Amino acid sequence: MKNILGIDIGYSNLKICAGPANSRPVSHIRPAGAAPIDRVGTRFDGQEARDLLRVRVRGEAFLAGIAPDQANHYSRSLHADYSTSDTYRALFHAGLLLSGMERIDPLITGLPVSQWFDLARRERLGQQLTGRHEIAEGRTVRVERVKVIPQPVGGLLDYISQTNLDLEDARILVVDPGFFSVDWVVIARGDLQRDLSGSSLQASSVVLQEAARLISADCDSPLALEILEHALRHGKSHILMLGQRLELAGYLDRATARIAPAMVGAIQESLRTSGKMPDRVILVGGGADFFRGAVQAAFPRLRVETPREAVFSNARGYWNLGDA
Repeated sequence: MKNILGIDIGYSNLKICAGPANSRPVSHIRPAGAAPIDRVGTRFDGQEARDLLRVRVRGEAFLAGIAPDQANHYSRSLHADYSTSDTYRALFHAGLLLSGMERIDPLITGLPVSQWFDLARRERLGQQLTGRHEIAEGRTVRVERVKVIPQPVGGLLDYISQTNLDLEDARILVVDPGFFSVDWVVIARGDLQRDLSGSSLQASSVVLQEAARLISADCDSPLALEILEHALRHGKSHILMLGQRLELAGYLDRATARIAPAMVGAIQESLRTSGKMPDRVILVGGGADFFRGAVQAAFPRLRVETPREAVFSNARGYWNLGDA
């Protein structure tokens, strides 16, 4: 049986789509926090959450899929070498655990576009994820083959599966706003246009940092971006600040208005040399809502389109590629 795993190990969330070929895959999403068990706080009532993912990394016990700010004295990985970190490895093992499969062939994942262009980097990642992995005490999973693609391509494949888009006639810009980077690719007649594709670090984390700065200035009290991240992850429109309910929408709008122009400008600059604008713009990924207005304003003659449940779009697209 061909068991497929599409896994999107992001800086804010872990997303997977898993299941046998020619089936309806199961999907899971968890926060992208992980740390040694002794660094993670315990609940005040002594009860342990039922969905904790206990994994092993280099023989050490980790909890994975936790909120990034749950770990004590353990730094969050927000850098370009994320895929080499123990946090990434713990989340990878958590994804294997969530898949419920003992043998996987193939596994498909992605890298930010600028990192994917580094052949040595993507080959290292492929080698790292291939083989036999001890993911938990007495639990191993074997990954037979790994394919690493540019992250936004996963979202495009998901959009194609939902709309039957024909790639042969269209020039398509796919924008994937993530937590660490905003990535984009241009696909023309089915081919990825390397010179027109790229990454910007003016991403969701920078928007949250700016929103936290604005709130801190207004309230004269410090605020960590993880508080905002937690609220948005749970669909909350407000936080408590000094005991008072503080609505987030205005601060997020102001922060996006300050950060988005640099990101959109980088995309427009990359397209300028082509002499031809895209025929379609597709916005994918968990940060789509932050940047929708800015991307639409940059391409006013086109309708910015988004797959259903955009937060899962890359992982679903990865799985679709494995099932092709």
